[in-house]
Amino acid sequence: MTMNRPFVTIAKTVALITASNVGTAAETAPAKKPAASTSLNAIDRGKYMLIVGGCNDCHTADFAARSGDVPEREWLKGSGKVGFSGSWGTTYGSNLRLVLSTMTETQWVRHAKDLKTRPPMPWFNLNQWTDADLRAFYKYVRSLGTPGEPTPAYVPPDKTPASPLIQWPK
Repeated sequence: MTMNRPFVTIAKTVALITASNVGTAAETAPAKKPAASTSLNAIDRGKYMLIVGGCNDCHTADFAARSGDVPEREWLKGSGKVGFSGSWGTTYGSNLRLVLSTMTETQWVRHAKDLKTRPPMPWFNLNQWTDADLRAFYKYVRSLGTPGEPTPAYVPPDKTPASPLIQWPK
């Protein structure tokens, strides 16, 4: 039994060193750019991109206020009458069903890659989506059905909107 004791001690030491190196390698590994999942069909992938992208937060009326408890048939019809106001003026989450109904899939991909717009839209994130993810998103949005009505137009900073506002710091 005394002969096994050094072996156990060495094995424990090796295990500790290995575990330590695994943690260090994981911490220093460069971040990989996420790739589109091939395990989902395009419409399911598009819905997934919508959810993880937080699109409903601004493009579906009352989505955040209702903790996401909004039927899918109401998704992406715009922010309604609630505007997002800040130093840029007041913007409204667009009705993405309506916007995408006026574009081909190819036009949407180019539009999303080139988009630069006012807050709170995180266009700089959308610009990073892969073509496959943008195409899947397009297919999902187009599958939702009737586009609905446009949201209110942009209001410049020197004008006062008539609608309720979410005020951003100036």
